[in-house]
Amino acid sequence: MKIRQKADARRRIHYRIRKKVQGTETRPRLSVFRSSKHLYVQVIDDATGRTLTAANSREEGLKNGSNKKGAAEVGKLIAARCHEKGIESVVFDRGGFKYHGRIQVLADAAREAGLKM
Repeated sequence: MKIRQKADARRRIHYRIRKKVQGTETRPRLSVFRSSKHLYVQVIDDATGRTLTAANSREEGLKNGSNKKGAAEVGKLIAARCHEKGIESVVFDRGGFKYHGRIQVLADAAREAGLKM
């Protein structure tokens, strides 16, 4: 029962965040989803509703899926893919999760790799 309540609370927080955070063509939204085993990141242009690039911890070559090292690898990977597409800055959407742990490490790694948030 508690798991359902926790998921519903996260969903409500996410909706509240999405009222304020909008991705544009010049500054798309970097959306994060954290499961118990993996991290998934998308860069989305909300004006057209298209995903510009994505990365996740399940990809080939990434070993650490569910820990902070894996989050840092995914952050560096998404920053590199954004630079390939010519995206220099993004709006960070934490997806209703606390800015703590793997979410924070992912954001910091993307910033260190040159992505502006």
